[in-house]
Amino acid sequence: MAIVGNPYAKYQNSKILTASPAELTLMLYDGIIKFTNVAMTAIDENDMEKANTNIIKAERIIDHLSATLNDKYPVAQDFQNIYSCIMQALIRGNIRKDKEELERALDYTRMIRDTWKEVMKLCNEKGNES
Repeated sequence: MAIVGNPYAKYQNSKILTASPAELTLMLYDGIIKFTNVAMTAIDENDMEKANTNIIKAERIIDHLSATLNDKYPVAQDFQNIYSCIMQALIRGNIRKDKEELERALDYTRMIRDTWKEVMKLCNEKGNES
């Protein structure tokens, strides 16, 4: 569907174009969660192609997040370790169509997403104090 005639697509596009880097990262975490949930539903419906497609989408987001880490910050290695755990769970979940592995990936992703949201909130509060 073209963005021209679709108000929702226009809104989504605007939302992405105006988001801060922190907000974009949060959107990526939400994307992993969305695609993994779609994959789990597809497994329930015995639609293995749809499950595979959505797990690969989640894996690509992890690849992107991992590739964009800045190694000059010590915390980058911590993020890399978490991303590696998520990726391994996604891969195992995809190979075996194992919802337990996908749930493990979701748990890690929700944990890091919730932490990210809290850091964003604290940064906004600190910025408003100035």
